[in-house]
Amino acid sequence: MLQGNDVLLLGKVVSTHGIRGQLKVVSYSGEHETVLSLKTVLLKGADGQVEELEVAAASPHQNKVLLTLKRFANINEVLHLVGRELYARRDQFPPLSEGEYYWCDLIGLSVACVDGTFLGSVAEIISTGSNDVYVVRGTGREYLIPAVEEIVTAIDLAAGTLTVSPPEGLLDL
Repeated sequence: MLQGNDVLLLGKVVSTHGIRGQLKVVSYSGEHETVLSLKTVLLKGADGQVEELEVAAASPHQNKVLLTLKRFANINEVLHLVGRELYARRDQFPPLSEGEYYWCDLIGLSVACVDGTFLGSVAEIISTGSNDVYVVRGTGREYLIPAVEEIVTAIDLAAGTLTVSPPEGLLDL
């Protein structure tokens, strides 16, 4: 049920909040808009069991998301959900503007320089506050590529490629 690109891991329930059954969720991508827009969530327990639950409300709170689920009205009813991973169906994600991408779409893209030099593939993305950094791994090396227009010259999701024009010295670090 949680395989493929139709259902994606977004974060984790880290604690309860208050006595009315709210949950604190940490978003793995660092952005909250996707979690805030969901109508339903899938919560996966340590035993692998998945529960689909309707969202009553979601709001940002101290770099986390407060999530209220329709079935639960007090803290005792949600304690068993703490520690679960939060997944969502892709068709619930809000649309993106031109030039914006979901991290899950970028992970795994092949990365090459404009001259054709293959660097590897995007293994993970680090949010630094000012800009994201793509961690590119391949051929025994790891590169940290700032996700800025001056360096990332093209992203082609259909072809599965990301093209970069690194400034002198960036690939030597």
